[in-house]
Amino acid sequence: MLKFVHNIPWRIVGYFFLAAIGLFGIGMLMSLVKTKDTVQICTSMKVMVEGKETFIDQHDISDLVNKEFGRIVGTELATLPSEQIEKALLKLPYVATAEVHADMDGVLQIAVTQREVILRIVNNVGQEYYVDTDGAKVPVTLKYVPHVLVANGNITEGYKTALDTIQTQLVKDLLSIVKHVKNDPLWSNQIVQLFVNEQKDIEIIPRVGTQQLLLGDADNLDGKLDRLSIFYTKILPKVGSDAYKTVNVKFDDQIICERKGSWVLDSLQMKLKMN
Repeated sequence: MLKFVHNIPWRIVGYFFLAAIGLFGIGMLMSLVKTKDTVQICTSMKVMVEGKETFIDQHDISDLVNKEFGRIVGTELATLPSEQIEKALLKLPYVATAEVHADMDGVLQIAVTQREVILRIVNNVGQEYYVDTDGAKVPVTLKYVPHVLVANGNITEGYKTALDTIQTQLVKDLLSIVKHVKNDPLWSNQIVQLFVNEQKDIEIIPRVGTQQLLLGDADNLDGKLDRLSIFYTKILPKVGSDAYKTVNVKFDDQIICERKGSWVLDSLQMKLKMN
């Protein structure tokens, strides 16, 4: 009997015994964690609002959640309708993305990203709305007025429902122009407004100078803006800032300048046209 006991590989037995204890401990821990998850309550709600704009803030989000889903703090985590809260937040016209989850401490984490608007439209009947970077319409609010370019004049497209996409080619062209110049250090500073005249041509209202800068549409923007740069650097210094009423670059390879009282064709324009 002693010989049998002596021949037992006690080291291996010990390893198995320790392994069994470890597995049992892990199982108990997982069971406790699972039990904790099912009964843990929400201890607080943390809201983070990201983005350049301030259309909405943390209070707006928390108020909406509590109004539509009741008091969240004190509710069991397992019963929190996280997916439904996300869908409700995404219905807000100023929200681009929303993510909702609870952490191990029982805190309901809500992360919201706001839409970035880059253009304000005032149509021909005075109706106003914003357009975001994706071409969606965002309602105007008195709570916050972002610093964006305004386009007005003979614009017929209106606003019916939040987040409708823009439809007319004219408004699409206006958005294309804003996207094109918003990161340009020269034109983002020089352009203060866009105006649509009776011929449905887009005009630039400049910060410096009294001339009407006629673009036409959004086709070949690089070429049109290059020709306007030529006007400012090569023509304007020779004739003076008040010589021209209108500078038209809507036609390829041309700078057509309307002098106050008569039409003139600058010699520099003739060279551009010949090339």
